[in-house]
Amino acid sequence: MKRLSIGLRLTLWYLLVFAAAQFLFGTGMWIILRHSLYEIADDELTNQVDDLRHFLEAQKKDASIAKLQEEVTEAYVLEHSGDYLQLYVPPEEWIYRASFMQKMSFLPPVQDPSADDSLRKPIYEDRQLGTRPFRFLTQHIAVHGRQFTVQTGVPIDDIAHTLALFRRYLVMFAPIILLAASVGGYWISGRALSPVDALTRAARTISGSNLSRRLEPLHTGDELQRLSDTLNEMLSRIETAFLRVTQFTADASHELRTPISLIRTEAEIVLRKSRTEEEYRDALFHIRMESEATTSMVEKLLSLARADSGQNALEMRPVDLGETVRRAANEWRALIGSKALEFTEVVTAGSLRVIGDDTALRQLLNILLDNAVKYTPGAGSIHLSVGERGDKAVLKVVDSGIGIAVEDQTRIFERFYRADKARSRELGGGAGLGLAIALWIVRQHHGSIQVESSPGKGSAFAVELPLQPTAVVVLAS
Repeated sequence: MKRLSIGLRLTLWYLLVFAAAQFLFGTGMWIILRHSLYEIADDELTNQVDDLRHFLEAQKKDASIAKLQEEVTEAYVLEHSGDYLQLYVPPEEWIYRASFMQKMSFLPPVQDPSADDSLRKPIYEDRQLGTRPFRFLTQHIAVHGRQFTVQTGVPIDDIAHTLALFRRYLVMFAPIILLAASVGGYWISGRALSPVDALTRAARTISGSNLSRRLEPLHTGDELQRLSDTLNEMLSRIETAFLRVTQFTADASHELRTPISLIRTEAEIVLRKSRTEEEYRDALFHIRMESEATTSMVEKLLSLARADSGQNALEMRPVDLGETVRRAANEWRALIGSKALEFTEVVTAGSLRVIGDDTALRQLLNILLDNAVKYTPGAGSIHLSVGERGDKAVLKVVDSGIGIAVEDQTRIFERFYRADKARSRELGGGAGLGLAIALWIVRQHHGSIQVESSPGKGSAFAVELPLQPTAVVVLAS
């Protein structure tokens, strides 16, 4: 089932909320109007009772029942103010009873004559007499020591008509207002979501061939602007990653093409005519060397690819960096000596424990020492050291090689970057992936790597790694 659009759902929610609010408002207004109208009617009834009390108080204290009947009848019949009035002395001595009340045989509610005056409170009630609605007040009053019960009423046709008319208008205009509100709500939601539609249309036009395009920036200062800015930032990251992959693929293809071409060319030359055993051995030696270089480069490419995908996870555990440096120095000592290079090492006494992957740290040392050997001519020197500086372990590889130009120092950690490709191949340099892998290893250990170099004077690579906190060492032991 297809879901409704956000604009339509917002409109429906707005309509439901508006309908509920309209219902509550209309009901509340009807109740308030009814209360106000009945309050006016009740005030009129109360005034009539007060007028009757004042009239009775104006009579003589010792006036008989017959005299009171005569005075009340004369006053209320002539003035037509007693058309809905009944007055009697409990239990059944009538003083005045309007003809309409006699005709309808309407009797007041029975009250306990022995009850205290404070308990015999006024009684308001609605009654239908004939075809007309009435509001009646029954109240007990005491005048000149005599107890009277008075009942008076007023027709409430106007009240009923007003309430019915108000209710009819509510029922009549509510659907019209709801319809207008729904149209207005749909229009407002459409205007509010129109930037989203614009963003959607713009996003659909962006593909791998035009990742440099961006969504139109909004300046609304609301959630839509944050969404637009976030999407543009995401597109920038995607473009950067896409360009890196594209460049990586192009560089890898180029770097692989060279050794493969050399292997093919060497094989074709050898196969053109018969060769001596020595010539075959020489050709196979060159093919093997290029194959080993190609294999090494492919392994580095796979390592970087796994690192980019997050699959090359390191096993972090406490590692004695000093012991790792000693083992690496022992492994490289013979090779460096065979190149007629002077090799020295300095390892701080004691334990330099870091949280890291021992295999990755040895690979880092191998990359730095390999570069030092490749780019340091004969009679040069290589110095390896590790020490402590504050809460950091500092690893240094210093050589007296050809050095690195200042403009190249900021780019040597990029993949496939070589300062002088021709000279690099002449000196047996790789494809420019080693330092990129070294940088990844250092970052995985939350460290930093820096280079200081001058052309013709050598290079110094310094790696800083955070030491394992002392408290952790105590717990681990």
